[in-house]
Amino acid sequence: MPALRDVVVVGAGPNGLTAAVELARRGMSVALFEAKETVGGGARTEELTLPGFRHDPCSAVHPMGVGSPAFRAMPLDRYGLEWVQPDLPLAHPFPDGSAAVLARGVGETAASLGARDAAAYRRLLAPFLGRWDTLVADFMKVPWDGLPRDPLLLARFGLAGTPPVSWLTRRFSDERARALMTGLAGHVVAPTSTPATGAVALVFALAAHEVGWPLARGGSQSIADALAAYLRDLGGEIHTGVEVRRLDELPPARAYVFDTSPSALARIAGLGRAYRGFRYGAAAFKVDYALDGPVPWTSPEARRAGTVHLGATSGEIGRALKDAARRGEAPKVPFLVTSQPTLFDPSRAPEGKHVYWAYGHVPNGWDGDLTEAVERQIERFAPGFRDLVLARAVAGPAELARRNANYVGGDIACGAFSGTQTLFRPRVGLRPYATPHPRVFLCSSATWPAPGVHGMSGHNAAKAVWRRLRAGGS
Repeated sequence: MPALRDVVVVGAGPNGLTAAVELARRGMSVALFEAKETVGGGARTEELTLPGFRHDPCSAVHPMGVGSPAFRAMPLDRYGLEWVQPDLPLAHPFPDGSAAVLARGVGETAASLGARDAAAYRRLLAPFLGRWDTLVADFMKVPWDGLPRDPLLLARFGLAGTPPVSWLTRRFSDERARALMTGLAGHVVAPTSTPATGAVALVFALAAHEVGWPLARGGSQSIADALAAYLRDLGGEIHTGVEVRRLDELPPARAYVFDTSPSALARIAGLGRAYRGFRYGAAAFKVDYALDGPVPWTSPEARRAGTVHLGATSGEIGRALKDAARRGEAPKVPFLVTSQPTLFDPSRAPEGKHVYWAYGHVPNGWDGDLTEAVERQIERFAPGFRDLVLARAVAGPAELARRNANYVGGDIACGAFSGTQTLFRPRVGLRPYATPHPRVFLCSSATWPAPGVHGMSGHNAAKAVWRRLRAGGS
């Protein structure tokens, strides 16, 4: 009979790896099982187009990773993880060749927004500057799990961020600032009228000033590989190429932790309709490019940025996000999040060549082709872009779900950011990581604090598992 382990983890995405590391650091015996042949989940790097061109199939830029309390407490640099900071974290160009920027310095950012809004931006960020460690520790733990480090700071942040981003942008008089902030909120793939999207924009803006929006040298796979190497050094086992269909296929353990969608967890653990109310959100449509040269932006600022948002106005961005949240057709003019890593890490493409990454939002499960609309939008801001394309790898919702089973219907956030799910994920309750099965836990980005390569869902779930096992649960 196989030896009883303390914990078995299913799924080797950043959250599953983090949960496994956290529990192994506490002296527990941990075994991790992953369906794919390599670890990574949303933090992978692959040759999707041509030999020598290293692409990130999902997440590419990591403000929440470099600023994560979980990652910062681990010696991941010893295992090869190196953060590369672009000259500018983000550029938001406009069709006339100008741009708003999110720079490391508040002053440079404010100046790019124009004289009328520079002071308003400074006032918005001022209460939180220099307080990243305190704020993010409170923001990324379960809100009711103990007292916050600084209740007044968290309350002030809540007052500013709880309204929709469409309310937040009313304090700005110019379209430049409105478009910049709306684009930041667009990362949660929700309409701009959704409550708490203002908080998302604030967190991303603050992250740029406090910790940057870095890339992982060599690609996002470096994050997953560093976590995996650390886990092995702690005595943890990693088994890849093992698809788990039922709980009884796994070795006996005191606890099971799933870095999967709630739907998959319910199916594997035999929990029936336990998560029947969980809603999946809009999907992504992603294109990875191998290019013969850098993207020919008309905006000089965009040529210095690791991330470039493409949406001419806050209204245009808002319409695209609203259309994607509906069932039916995709936005005719998509809002694009794009990344150009080889400007700052040339090792990821042959000499003189580049990789470029872009995605827009479409309805969940949409089966159309957005490629033409994506490239038309890029050409608005970078005329001649198509002439540089050597190859492209297109991934609509179905392909994204095939690559990563957690992306149900192409939802890369593993759950809609709407209704009660803005705070209670994966369902209403005080214990987001526990399930109806006393030995089974959920640690994916379907749980608080939601998407991103930061490991905090895994970190928080590991705490819940540790408390249960320490109390004698079995």
